[in-house]
Amino acid sequence: MKEFYFIREVVINKEFVVFKYKDKQWQESVVSPRVGQPFISPDGKIMHLGRRYKERTETGWSKIKKLGAPFDTIRIMRLTASAIGTYVFDEAGSDAGDGVIRYSEIIDGKRQAPKPFSKAINTGKYNAHPFIAPDESYIIWDGRRESGYGHSDIYISFKQEDNSWGPAINLGDKINTSAWEAAAGVTPDGKYLFFNRNMGSDQYEM
Repeated sequence: MKEFYFIREVVINKEFVVFKYKDKQWQESVVSPRVGQPFISPDGKIMHLGRRYKERTETGWSKIKKLGAPFDTIRIMRLTASAIGTYVFDEAGSDAGDGVIRYSEIIDGKRQAPKPFSKAINTGKYNAHPFIAPDESYIIWDGRRESGYGHSDIYISFKQEDNSWGPAINLGDKINTSAWEAAAGVTPDGKYLFFNRNMGSDQYEM
């Protein structure tokens, strides 16, 4: 809870920014040009950047590494991970919004091939930017459905006792509007939900 990473628009480019809490104040610095949508693993040791990642070292973050096959052939925008290493990630589909959200588990110490989630999650269009809870009890993502508020809305699905995923629940009008809401995530202490909203620009969706 002492580091906050995000991507910021700068004129026509994007930069990767971090705020770190040091000496009782938040200090800002630019990490690099945009390198992917960051997600820190629950143990704080891995920074996932879509199909790539960095490892935390004693002196900071390592150079960017690649996940490799089969993830290198999927156009991943955001990849998140649970405490036991399950990957949940999206795919940048076509302009028709046909990308799907997938997961990849670790079974007997071996990374499994990605599988798509059920229709409870992969329904509607533009399903993207998933977040899996550290204990895998729920998944948050955004997408467009006829029952939504207009543009992309943020949804949640809870894992059931039989390990299936429950129906998608729209987070309601205190979160979702007729604008674009997306890329939600919960802080490690479980107290705060961060997400993006289009504040009126036709050019940018952040």
